[in-house]
Amino acid sequence: MVARSDRRVLPTDESNGRGAPQQSCIDFPGMGPRQRRAVDLLFAAVCVLAGVWDGFQSGLFEGSPIVDHRAPLAVNATLGVLTGLAVLVRRDRPLLLYAAALLCWTVVGAYPATILAQYSLGAHLRSARLRVALTAVMVAAVAWPIWRSNGGDAGAPLSVALCILPVLVGLYLSSRREVLANLAERARRNEREERLRIDQARAEERAQIARDMHDVVTHRVALMVLHATALESAQGRDAVRIAGRIQGIGREALAELRTLVGVLRDGAAVPLRPQPGLDDLAELVAASRALGHAVELRVEAGLTAPALVQHAVYRVVQEALTNVHKHAYDARTTVALGSDDDGLWLVVRDDGGTSAPAVAPGGGHGLLGIAERVRLVGGTLETRRLADGGFEVSARLPLPGPDLAVGPDPEGGPDLADRAHLEGSA
Repeated sequence: MVARSDRRVLPTDESNGRGAPQQSCIDFPGMGPRQRRAVDLLFAAVCVLAGVWDGFQSGLFEGSPIVDHRAPLAVNATLGVLTGLAVLVRRDRPLLLYAAALLCWTVVGAYPATILAQYSLGAHLRSARLRVALTAVMVAAVAWPIWRSNGGDAGAPLSVALCILPVLVGLYLSSRREVLANLAERARRNEREERLRIDQARAEERAQIARDMHDVVTHRVALMVLHATALESAQGRDAVRIAGRIQGIGREALAELRTLVGVLRDGAAVPLRPQPGLDDLAELVAASRALGHAVELRVEAGLTAPALVQHAVYRVVQEALTNVHKHAYDARTTVALGSDDDGLWLVVRDDGGTSAPAVAPGGGHGLLGIAERVRLVGGTLETRRLADGGFEVSARLPLPGPDLAVGPDPEGGPDLADRAHLEGSA
């Protein structure tokens, strides 16, 4: 017998909705489970009749083809019933049907079960060696009596063919089933992998957008707090103007928060605005100037960069100015942006100053976030405390394509910090 562990697990038959084995599809691929069961019952009935009715027995012999006598009817009927029962379980127990069919042929001379048993060996038996050995035994048991009875005429080769062809048909259908099952499993695996890739891409996109929203909301909340601080000492029209500005910033922050919640909700499709870039730096700096900060923007004329690089530059400047608002309220800040042979460079430097009024504390992840953002576009970011008490954020980002014309002296240009004094303004 074949060990249970040697039997291969087949895909489930989804047509019945119960996860039943799909083995029966080998025999009747166009039928459902009920139709296949009905055909099995028909085969079982034929095998039962073969034990008691001469019409299903070999006409060459009077009873057994092996021994010269006829068995009692009760014995024939019993063998027929046993063979019929074996037909019903032939897919899981092909050896049981083989033994019953061989016994029925040896005692009665009934041949229908031998054909079905040989087919079941090819379709459902997993041991190739055992299949070959059992086929040889069946061929000998069927062909030898016929050859002996007819003196070696054409009946013996025909009987051999009737024993071997069902095995080959069963092998073909079994191999075809396995190929189809492997293709189906590969398709399911590819589909699962594709879903995982899509889910991962969505998760990464949500995380990226969430980081963007964190930058925007943190910046706007810091502006609101600083405006509210200025409102304490403002009077008349200035107070009305500052209050209106706080209201506008608050509405913008709420809109960004709604977008953030929508992005982080599974399956939500949220309309997104174009990501800010170099053209939006002037507006960003103007918002800081409106608070009374001394911020100077110097951008190289005609500077262009890919959208991802522009967005990274914008976020670095935004986070740097937010930190100035929090920690160096009256400091003078310079934002310088240019390019050289190595790509694009950015310096945001303040000269220190007194501590800012109380601002909502951050999580300490702002600089880490922009450093990661710069790294993702192939750049580097550095931060350092200056000797005069100021603070500097500098970044290097790659630029694709040919080298840009504007840049430092190739013989020995200024370092990253000195480039902050590049002439020109926004």
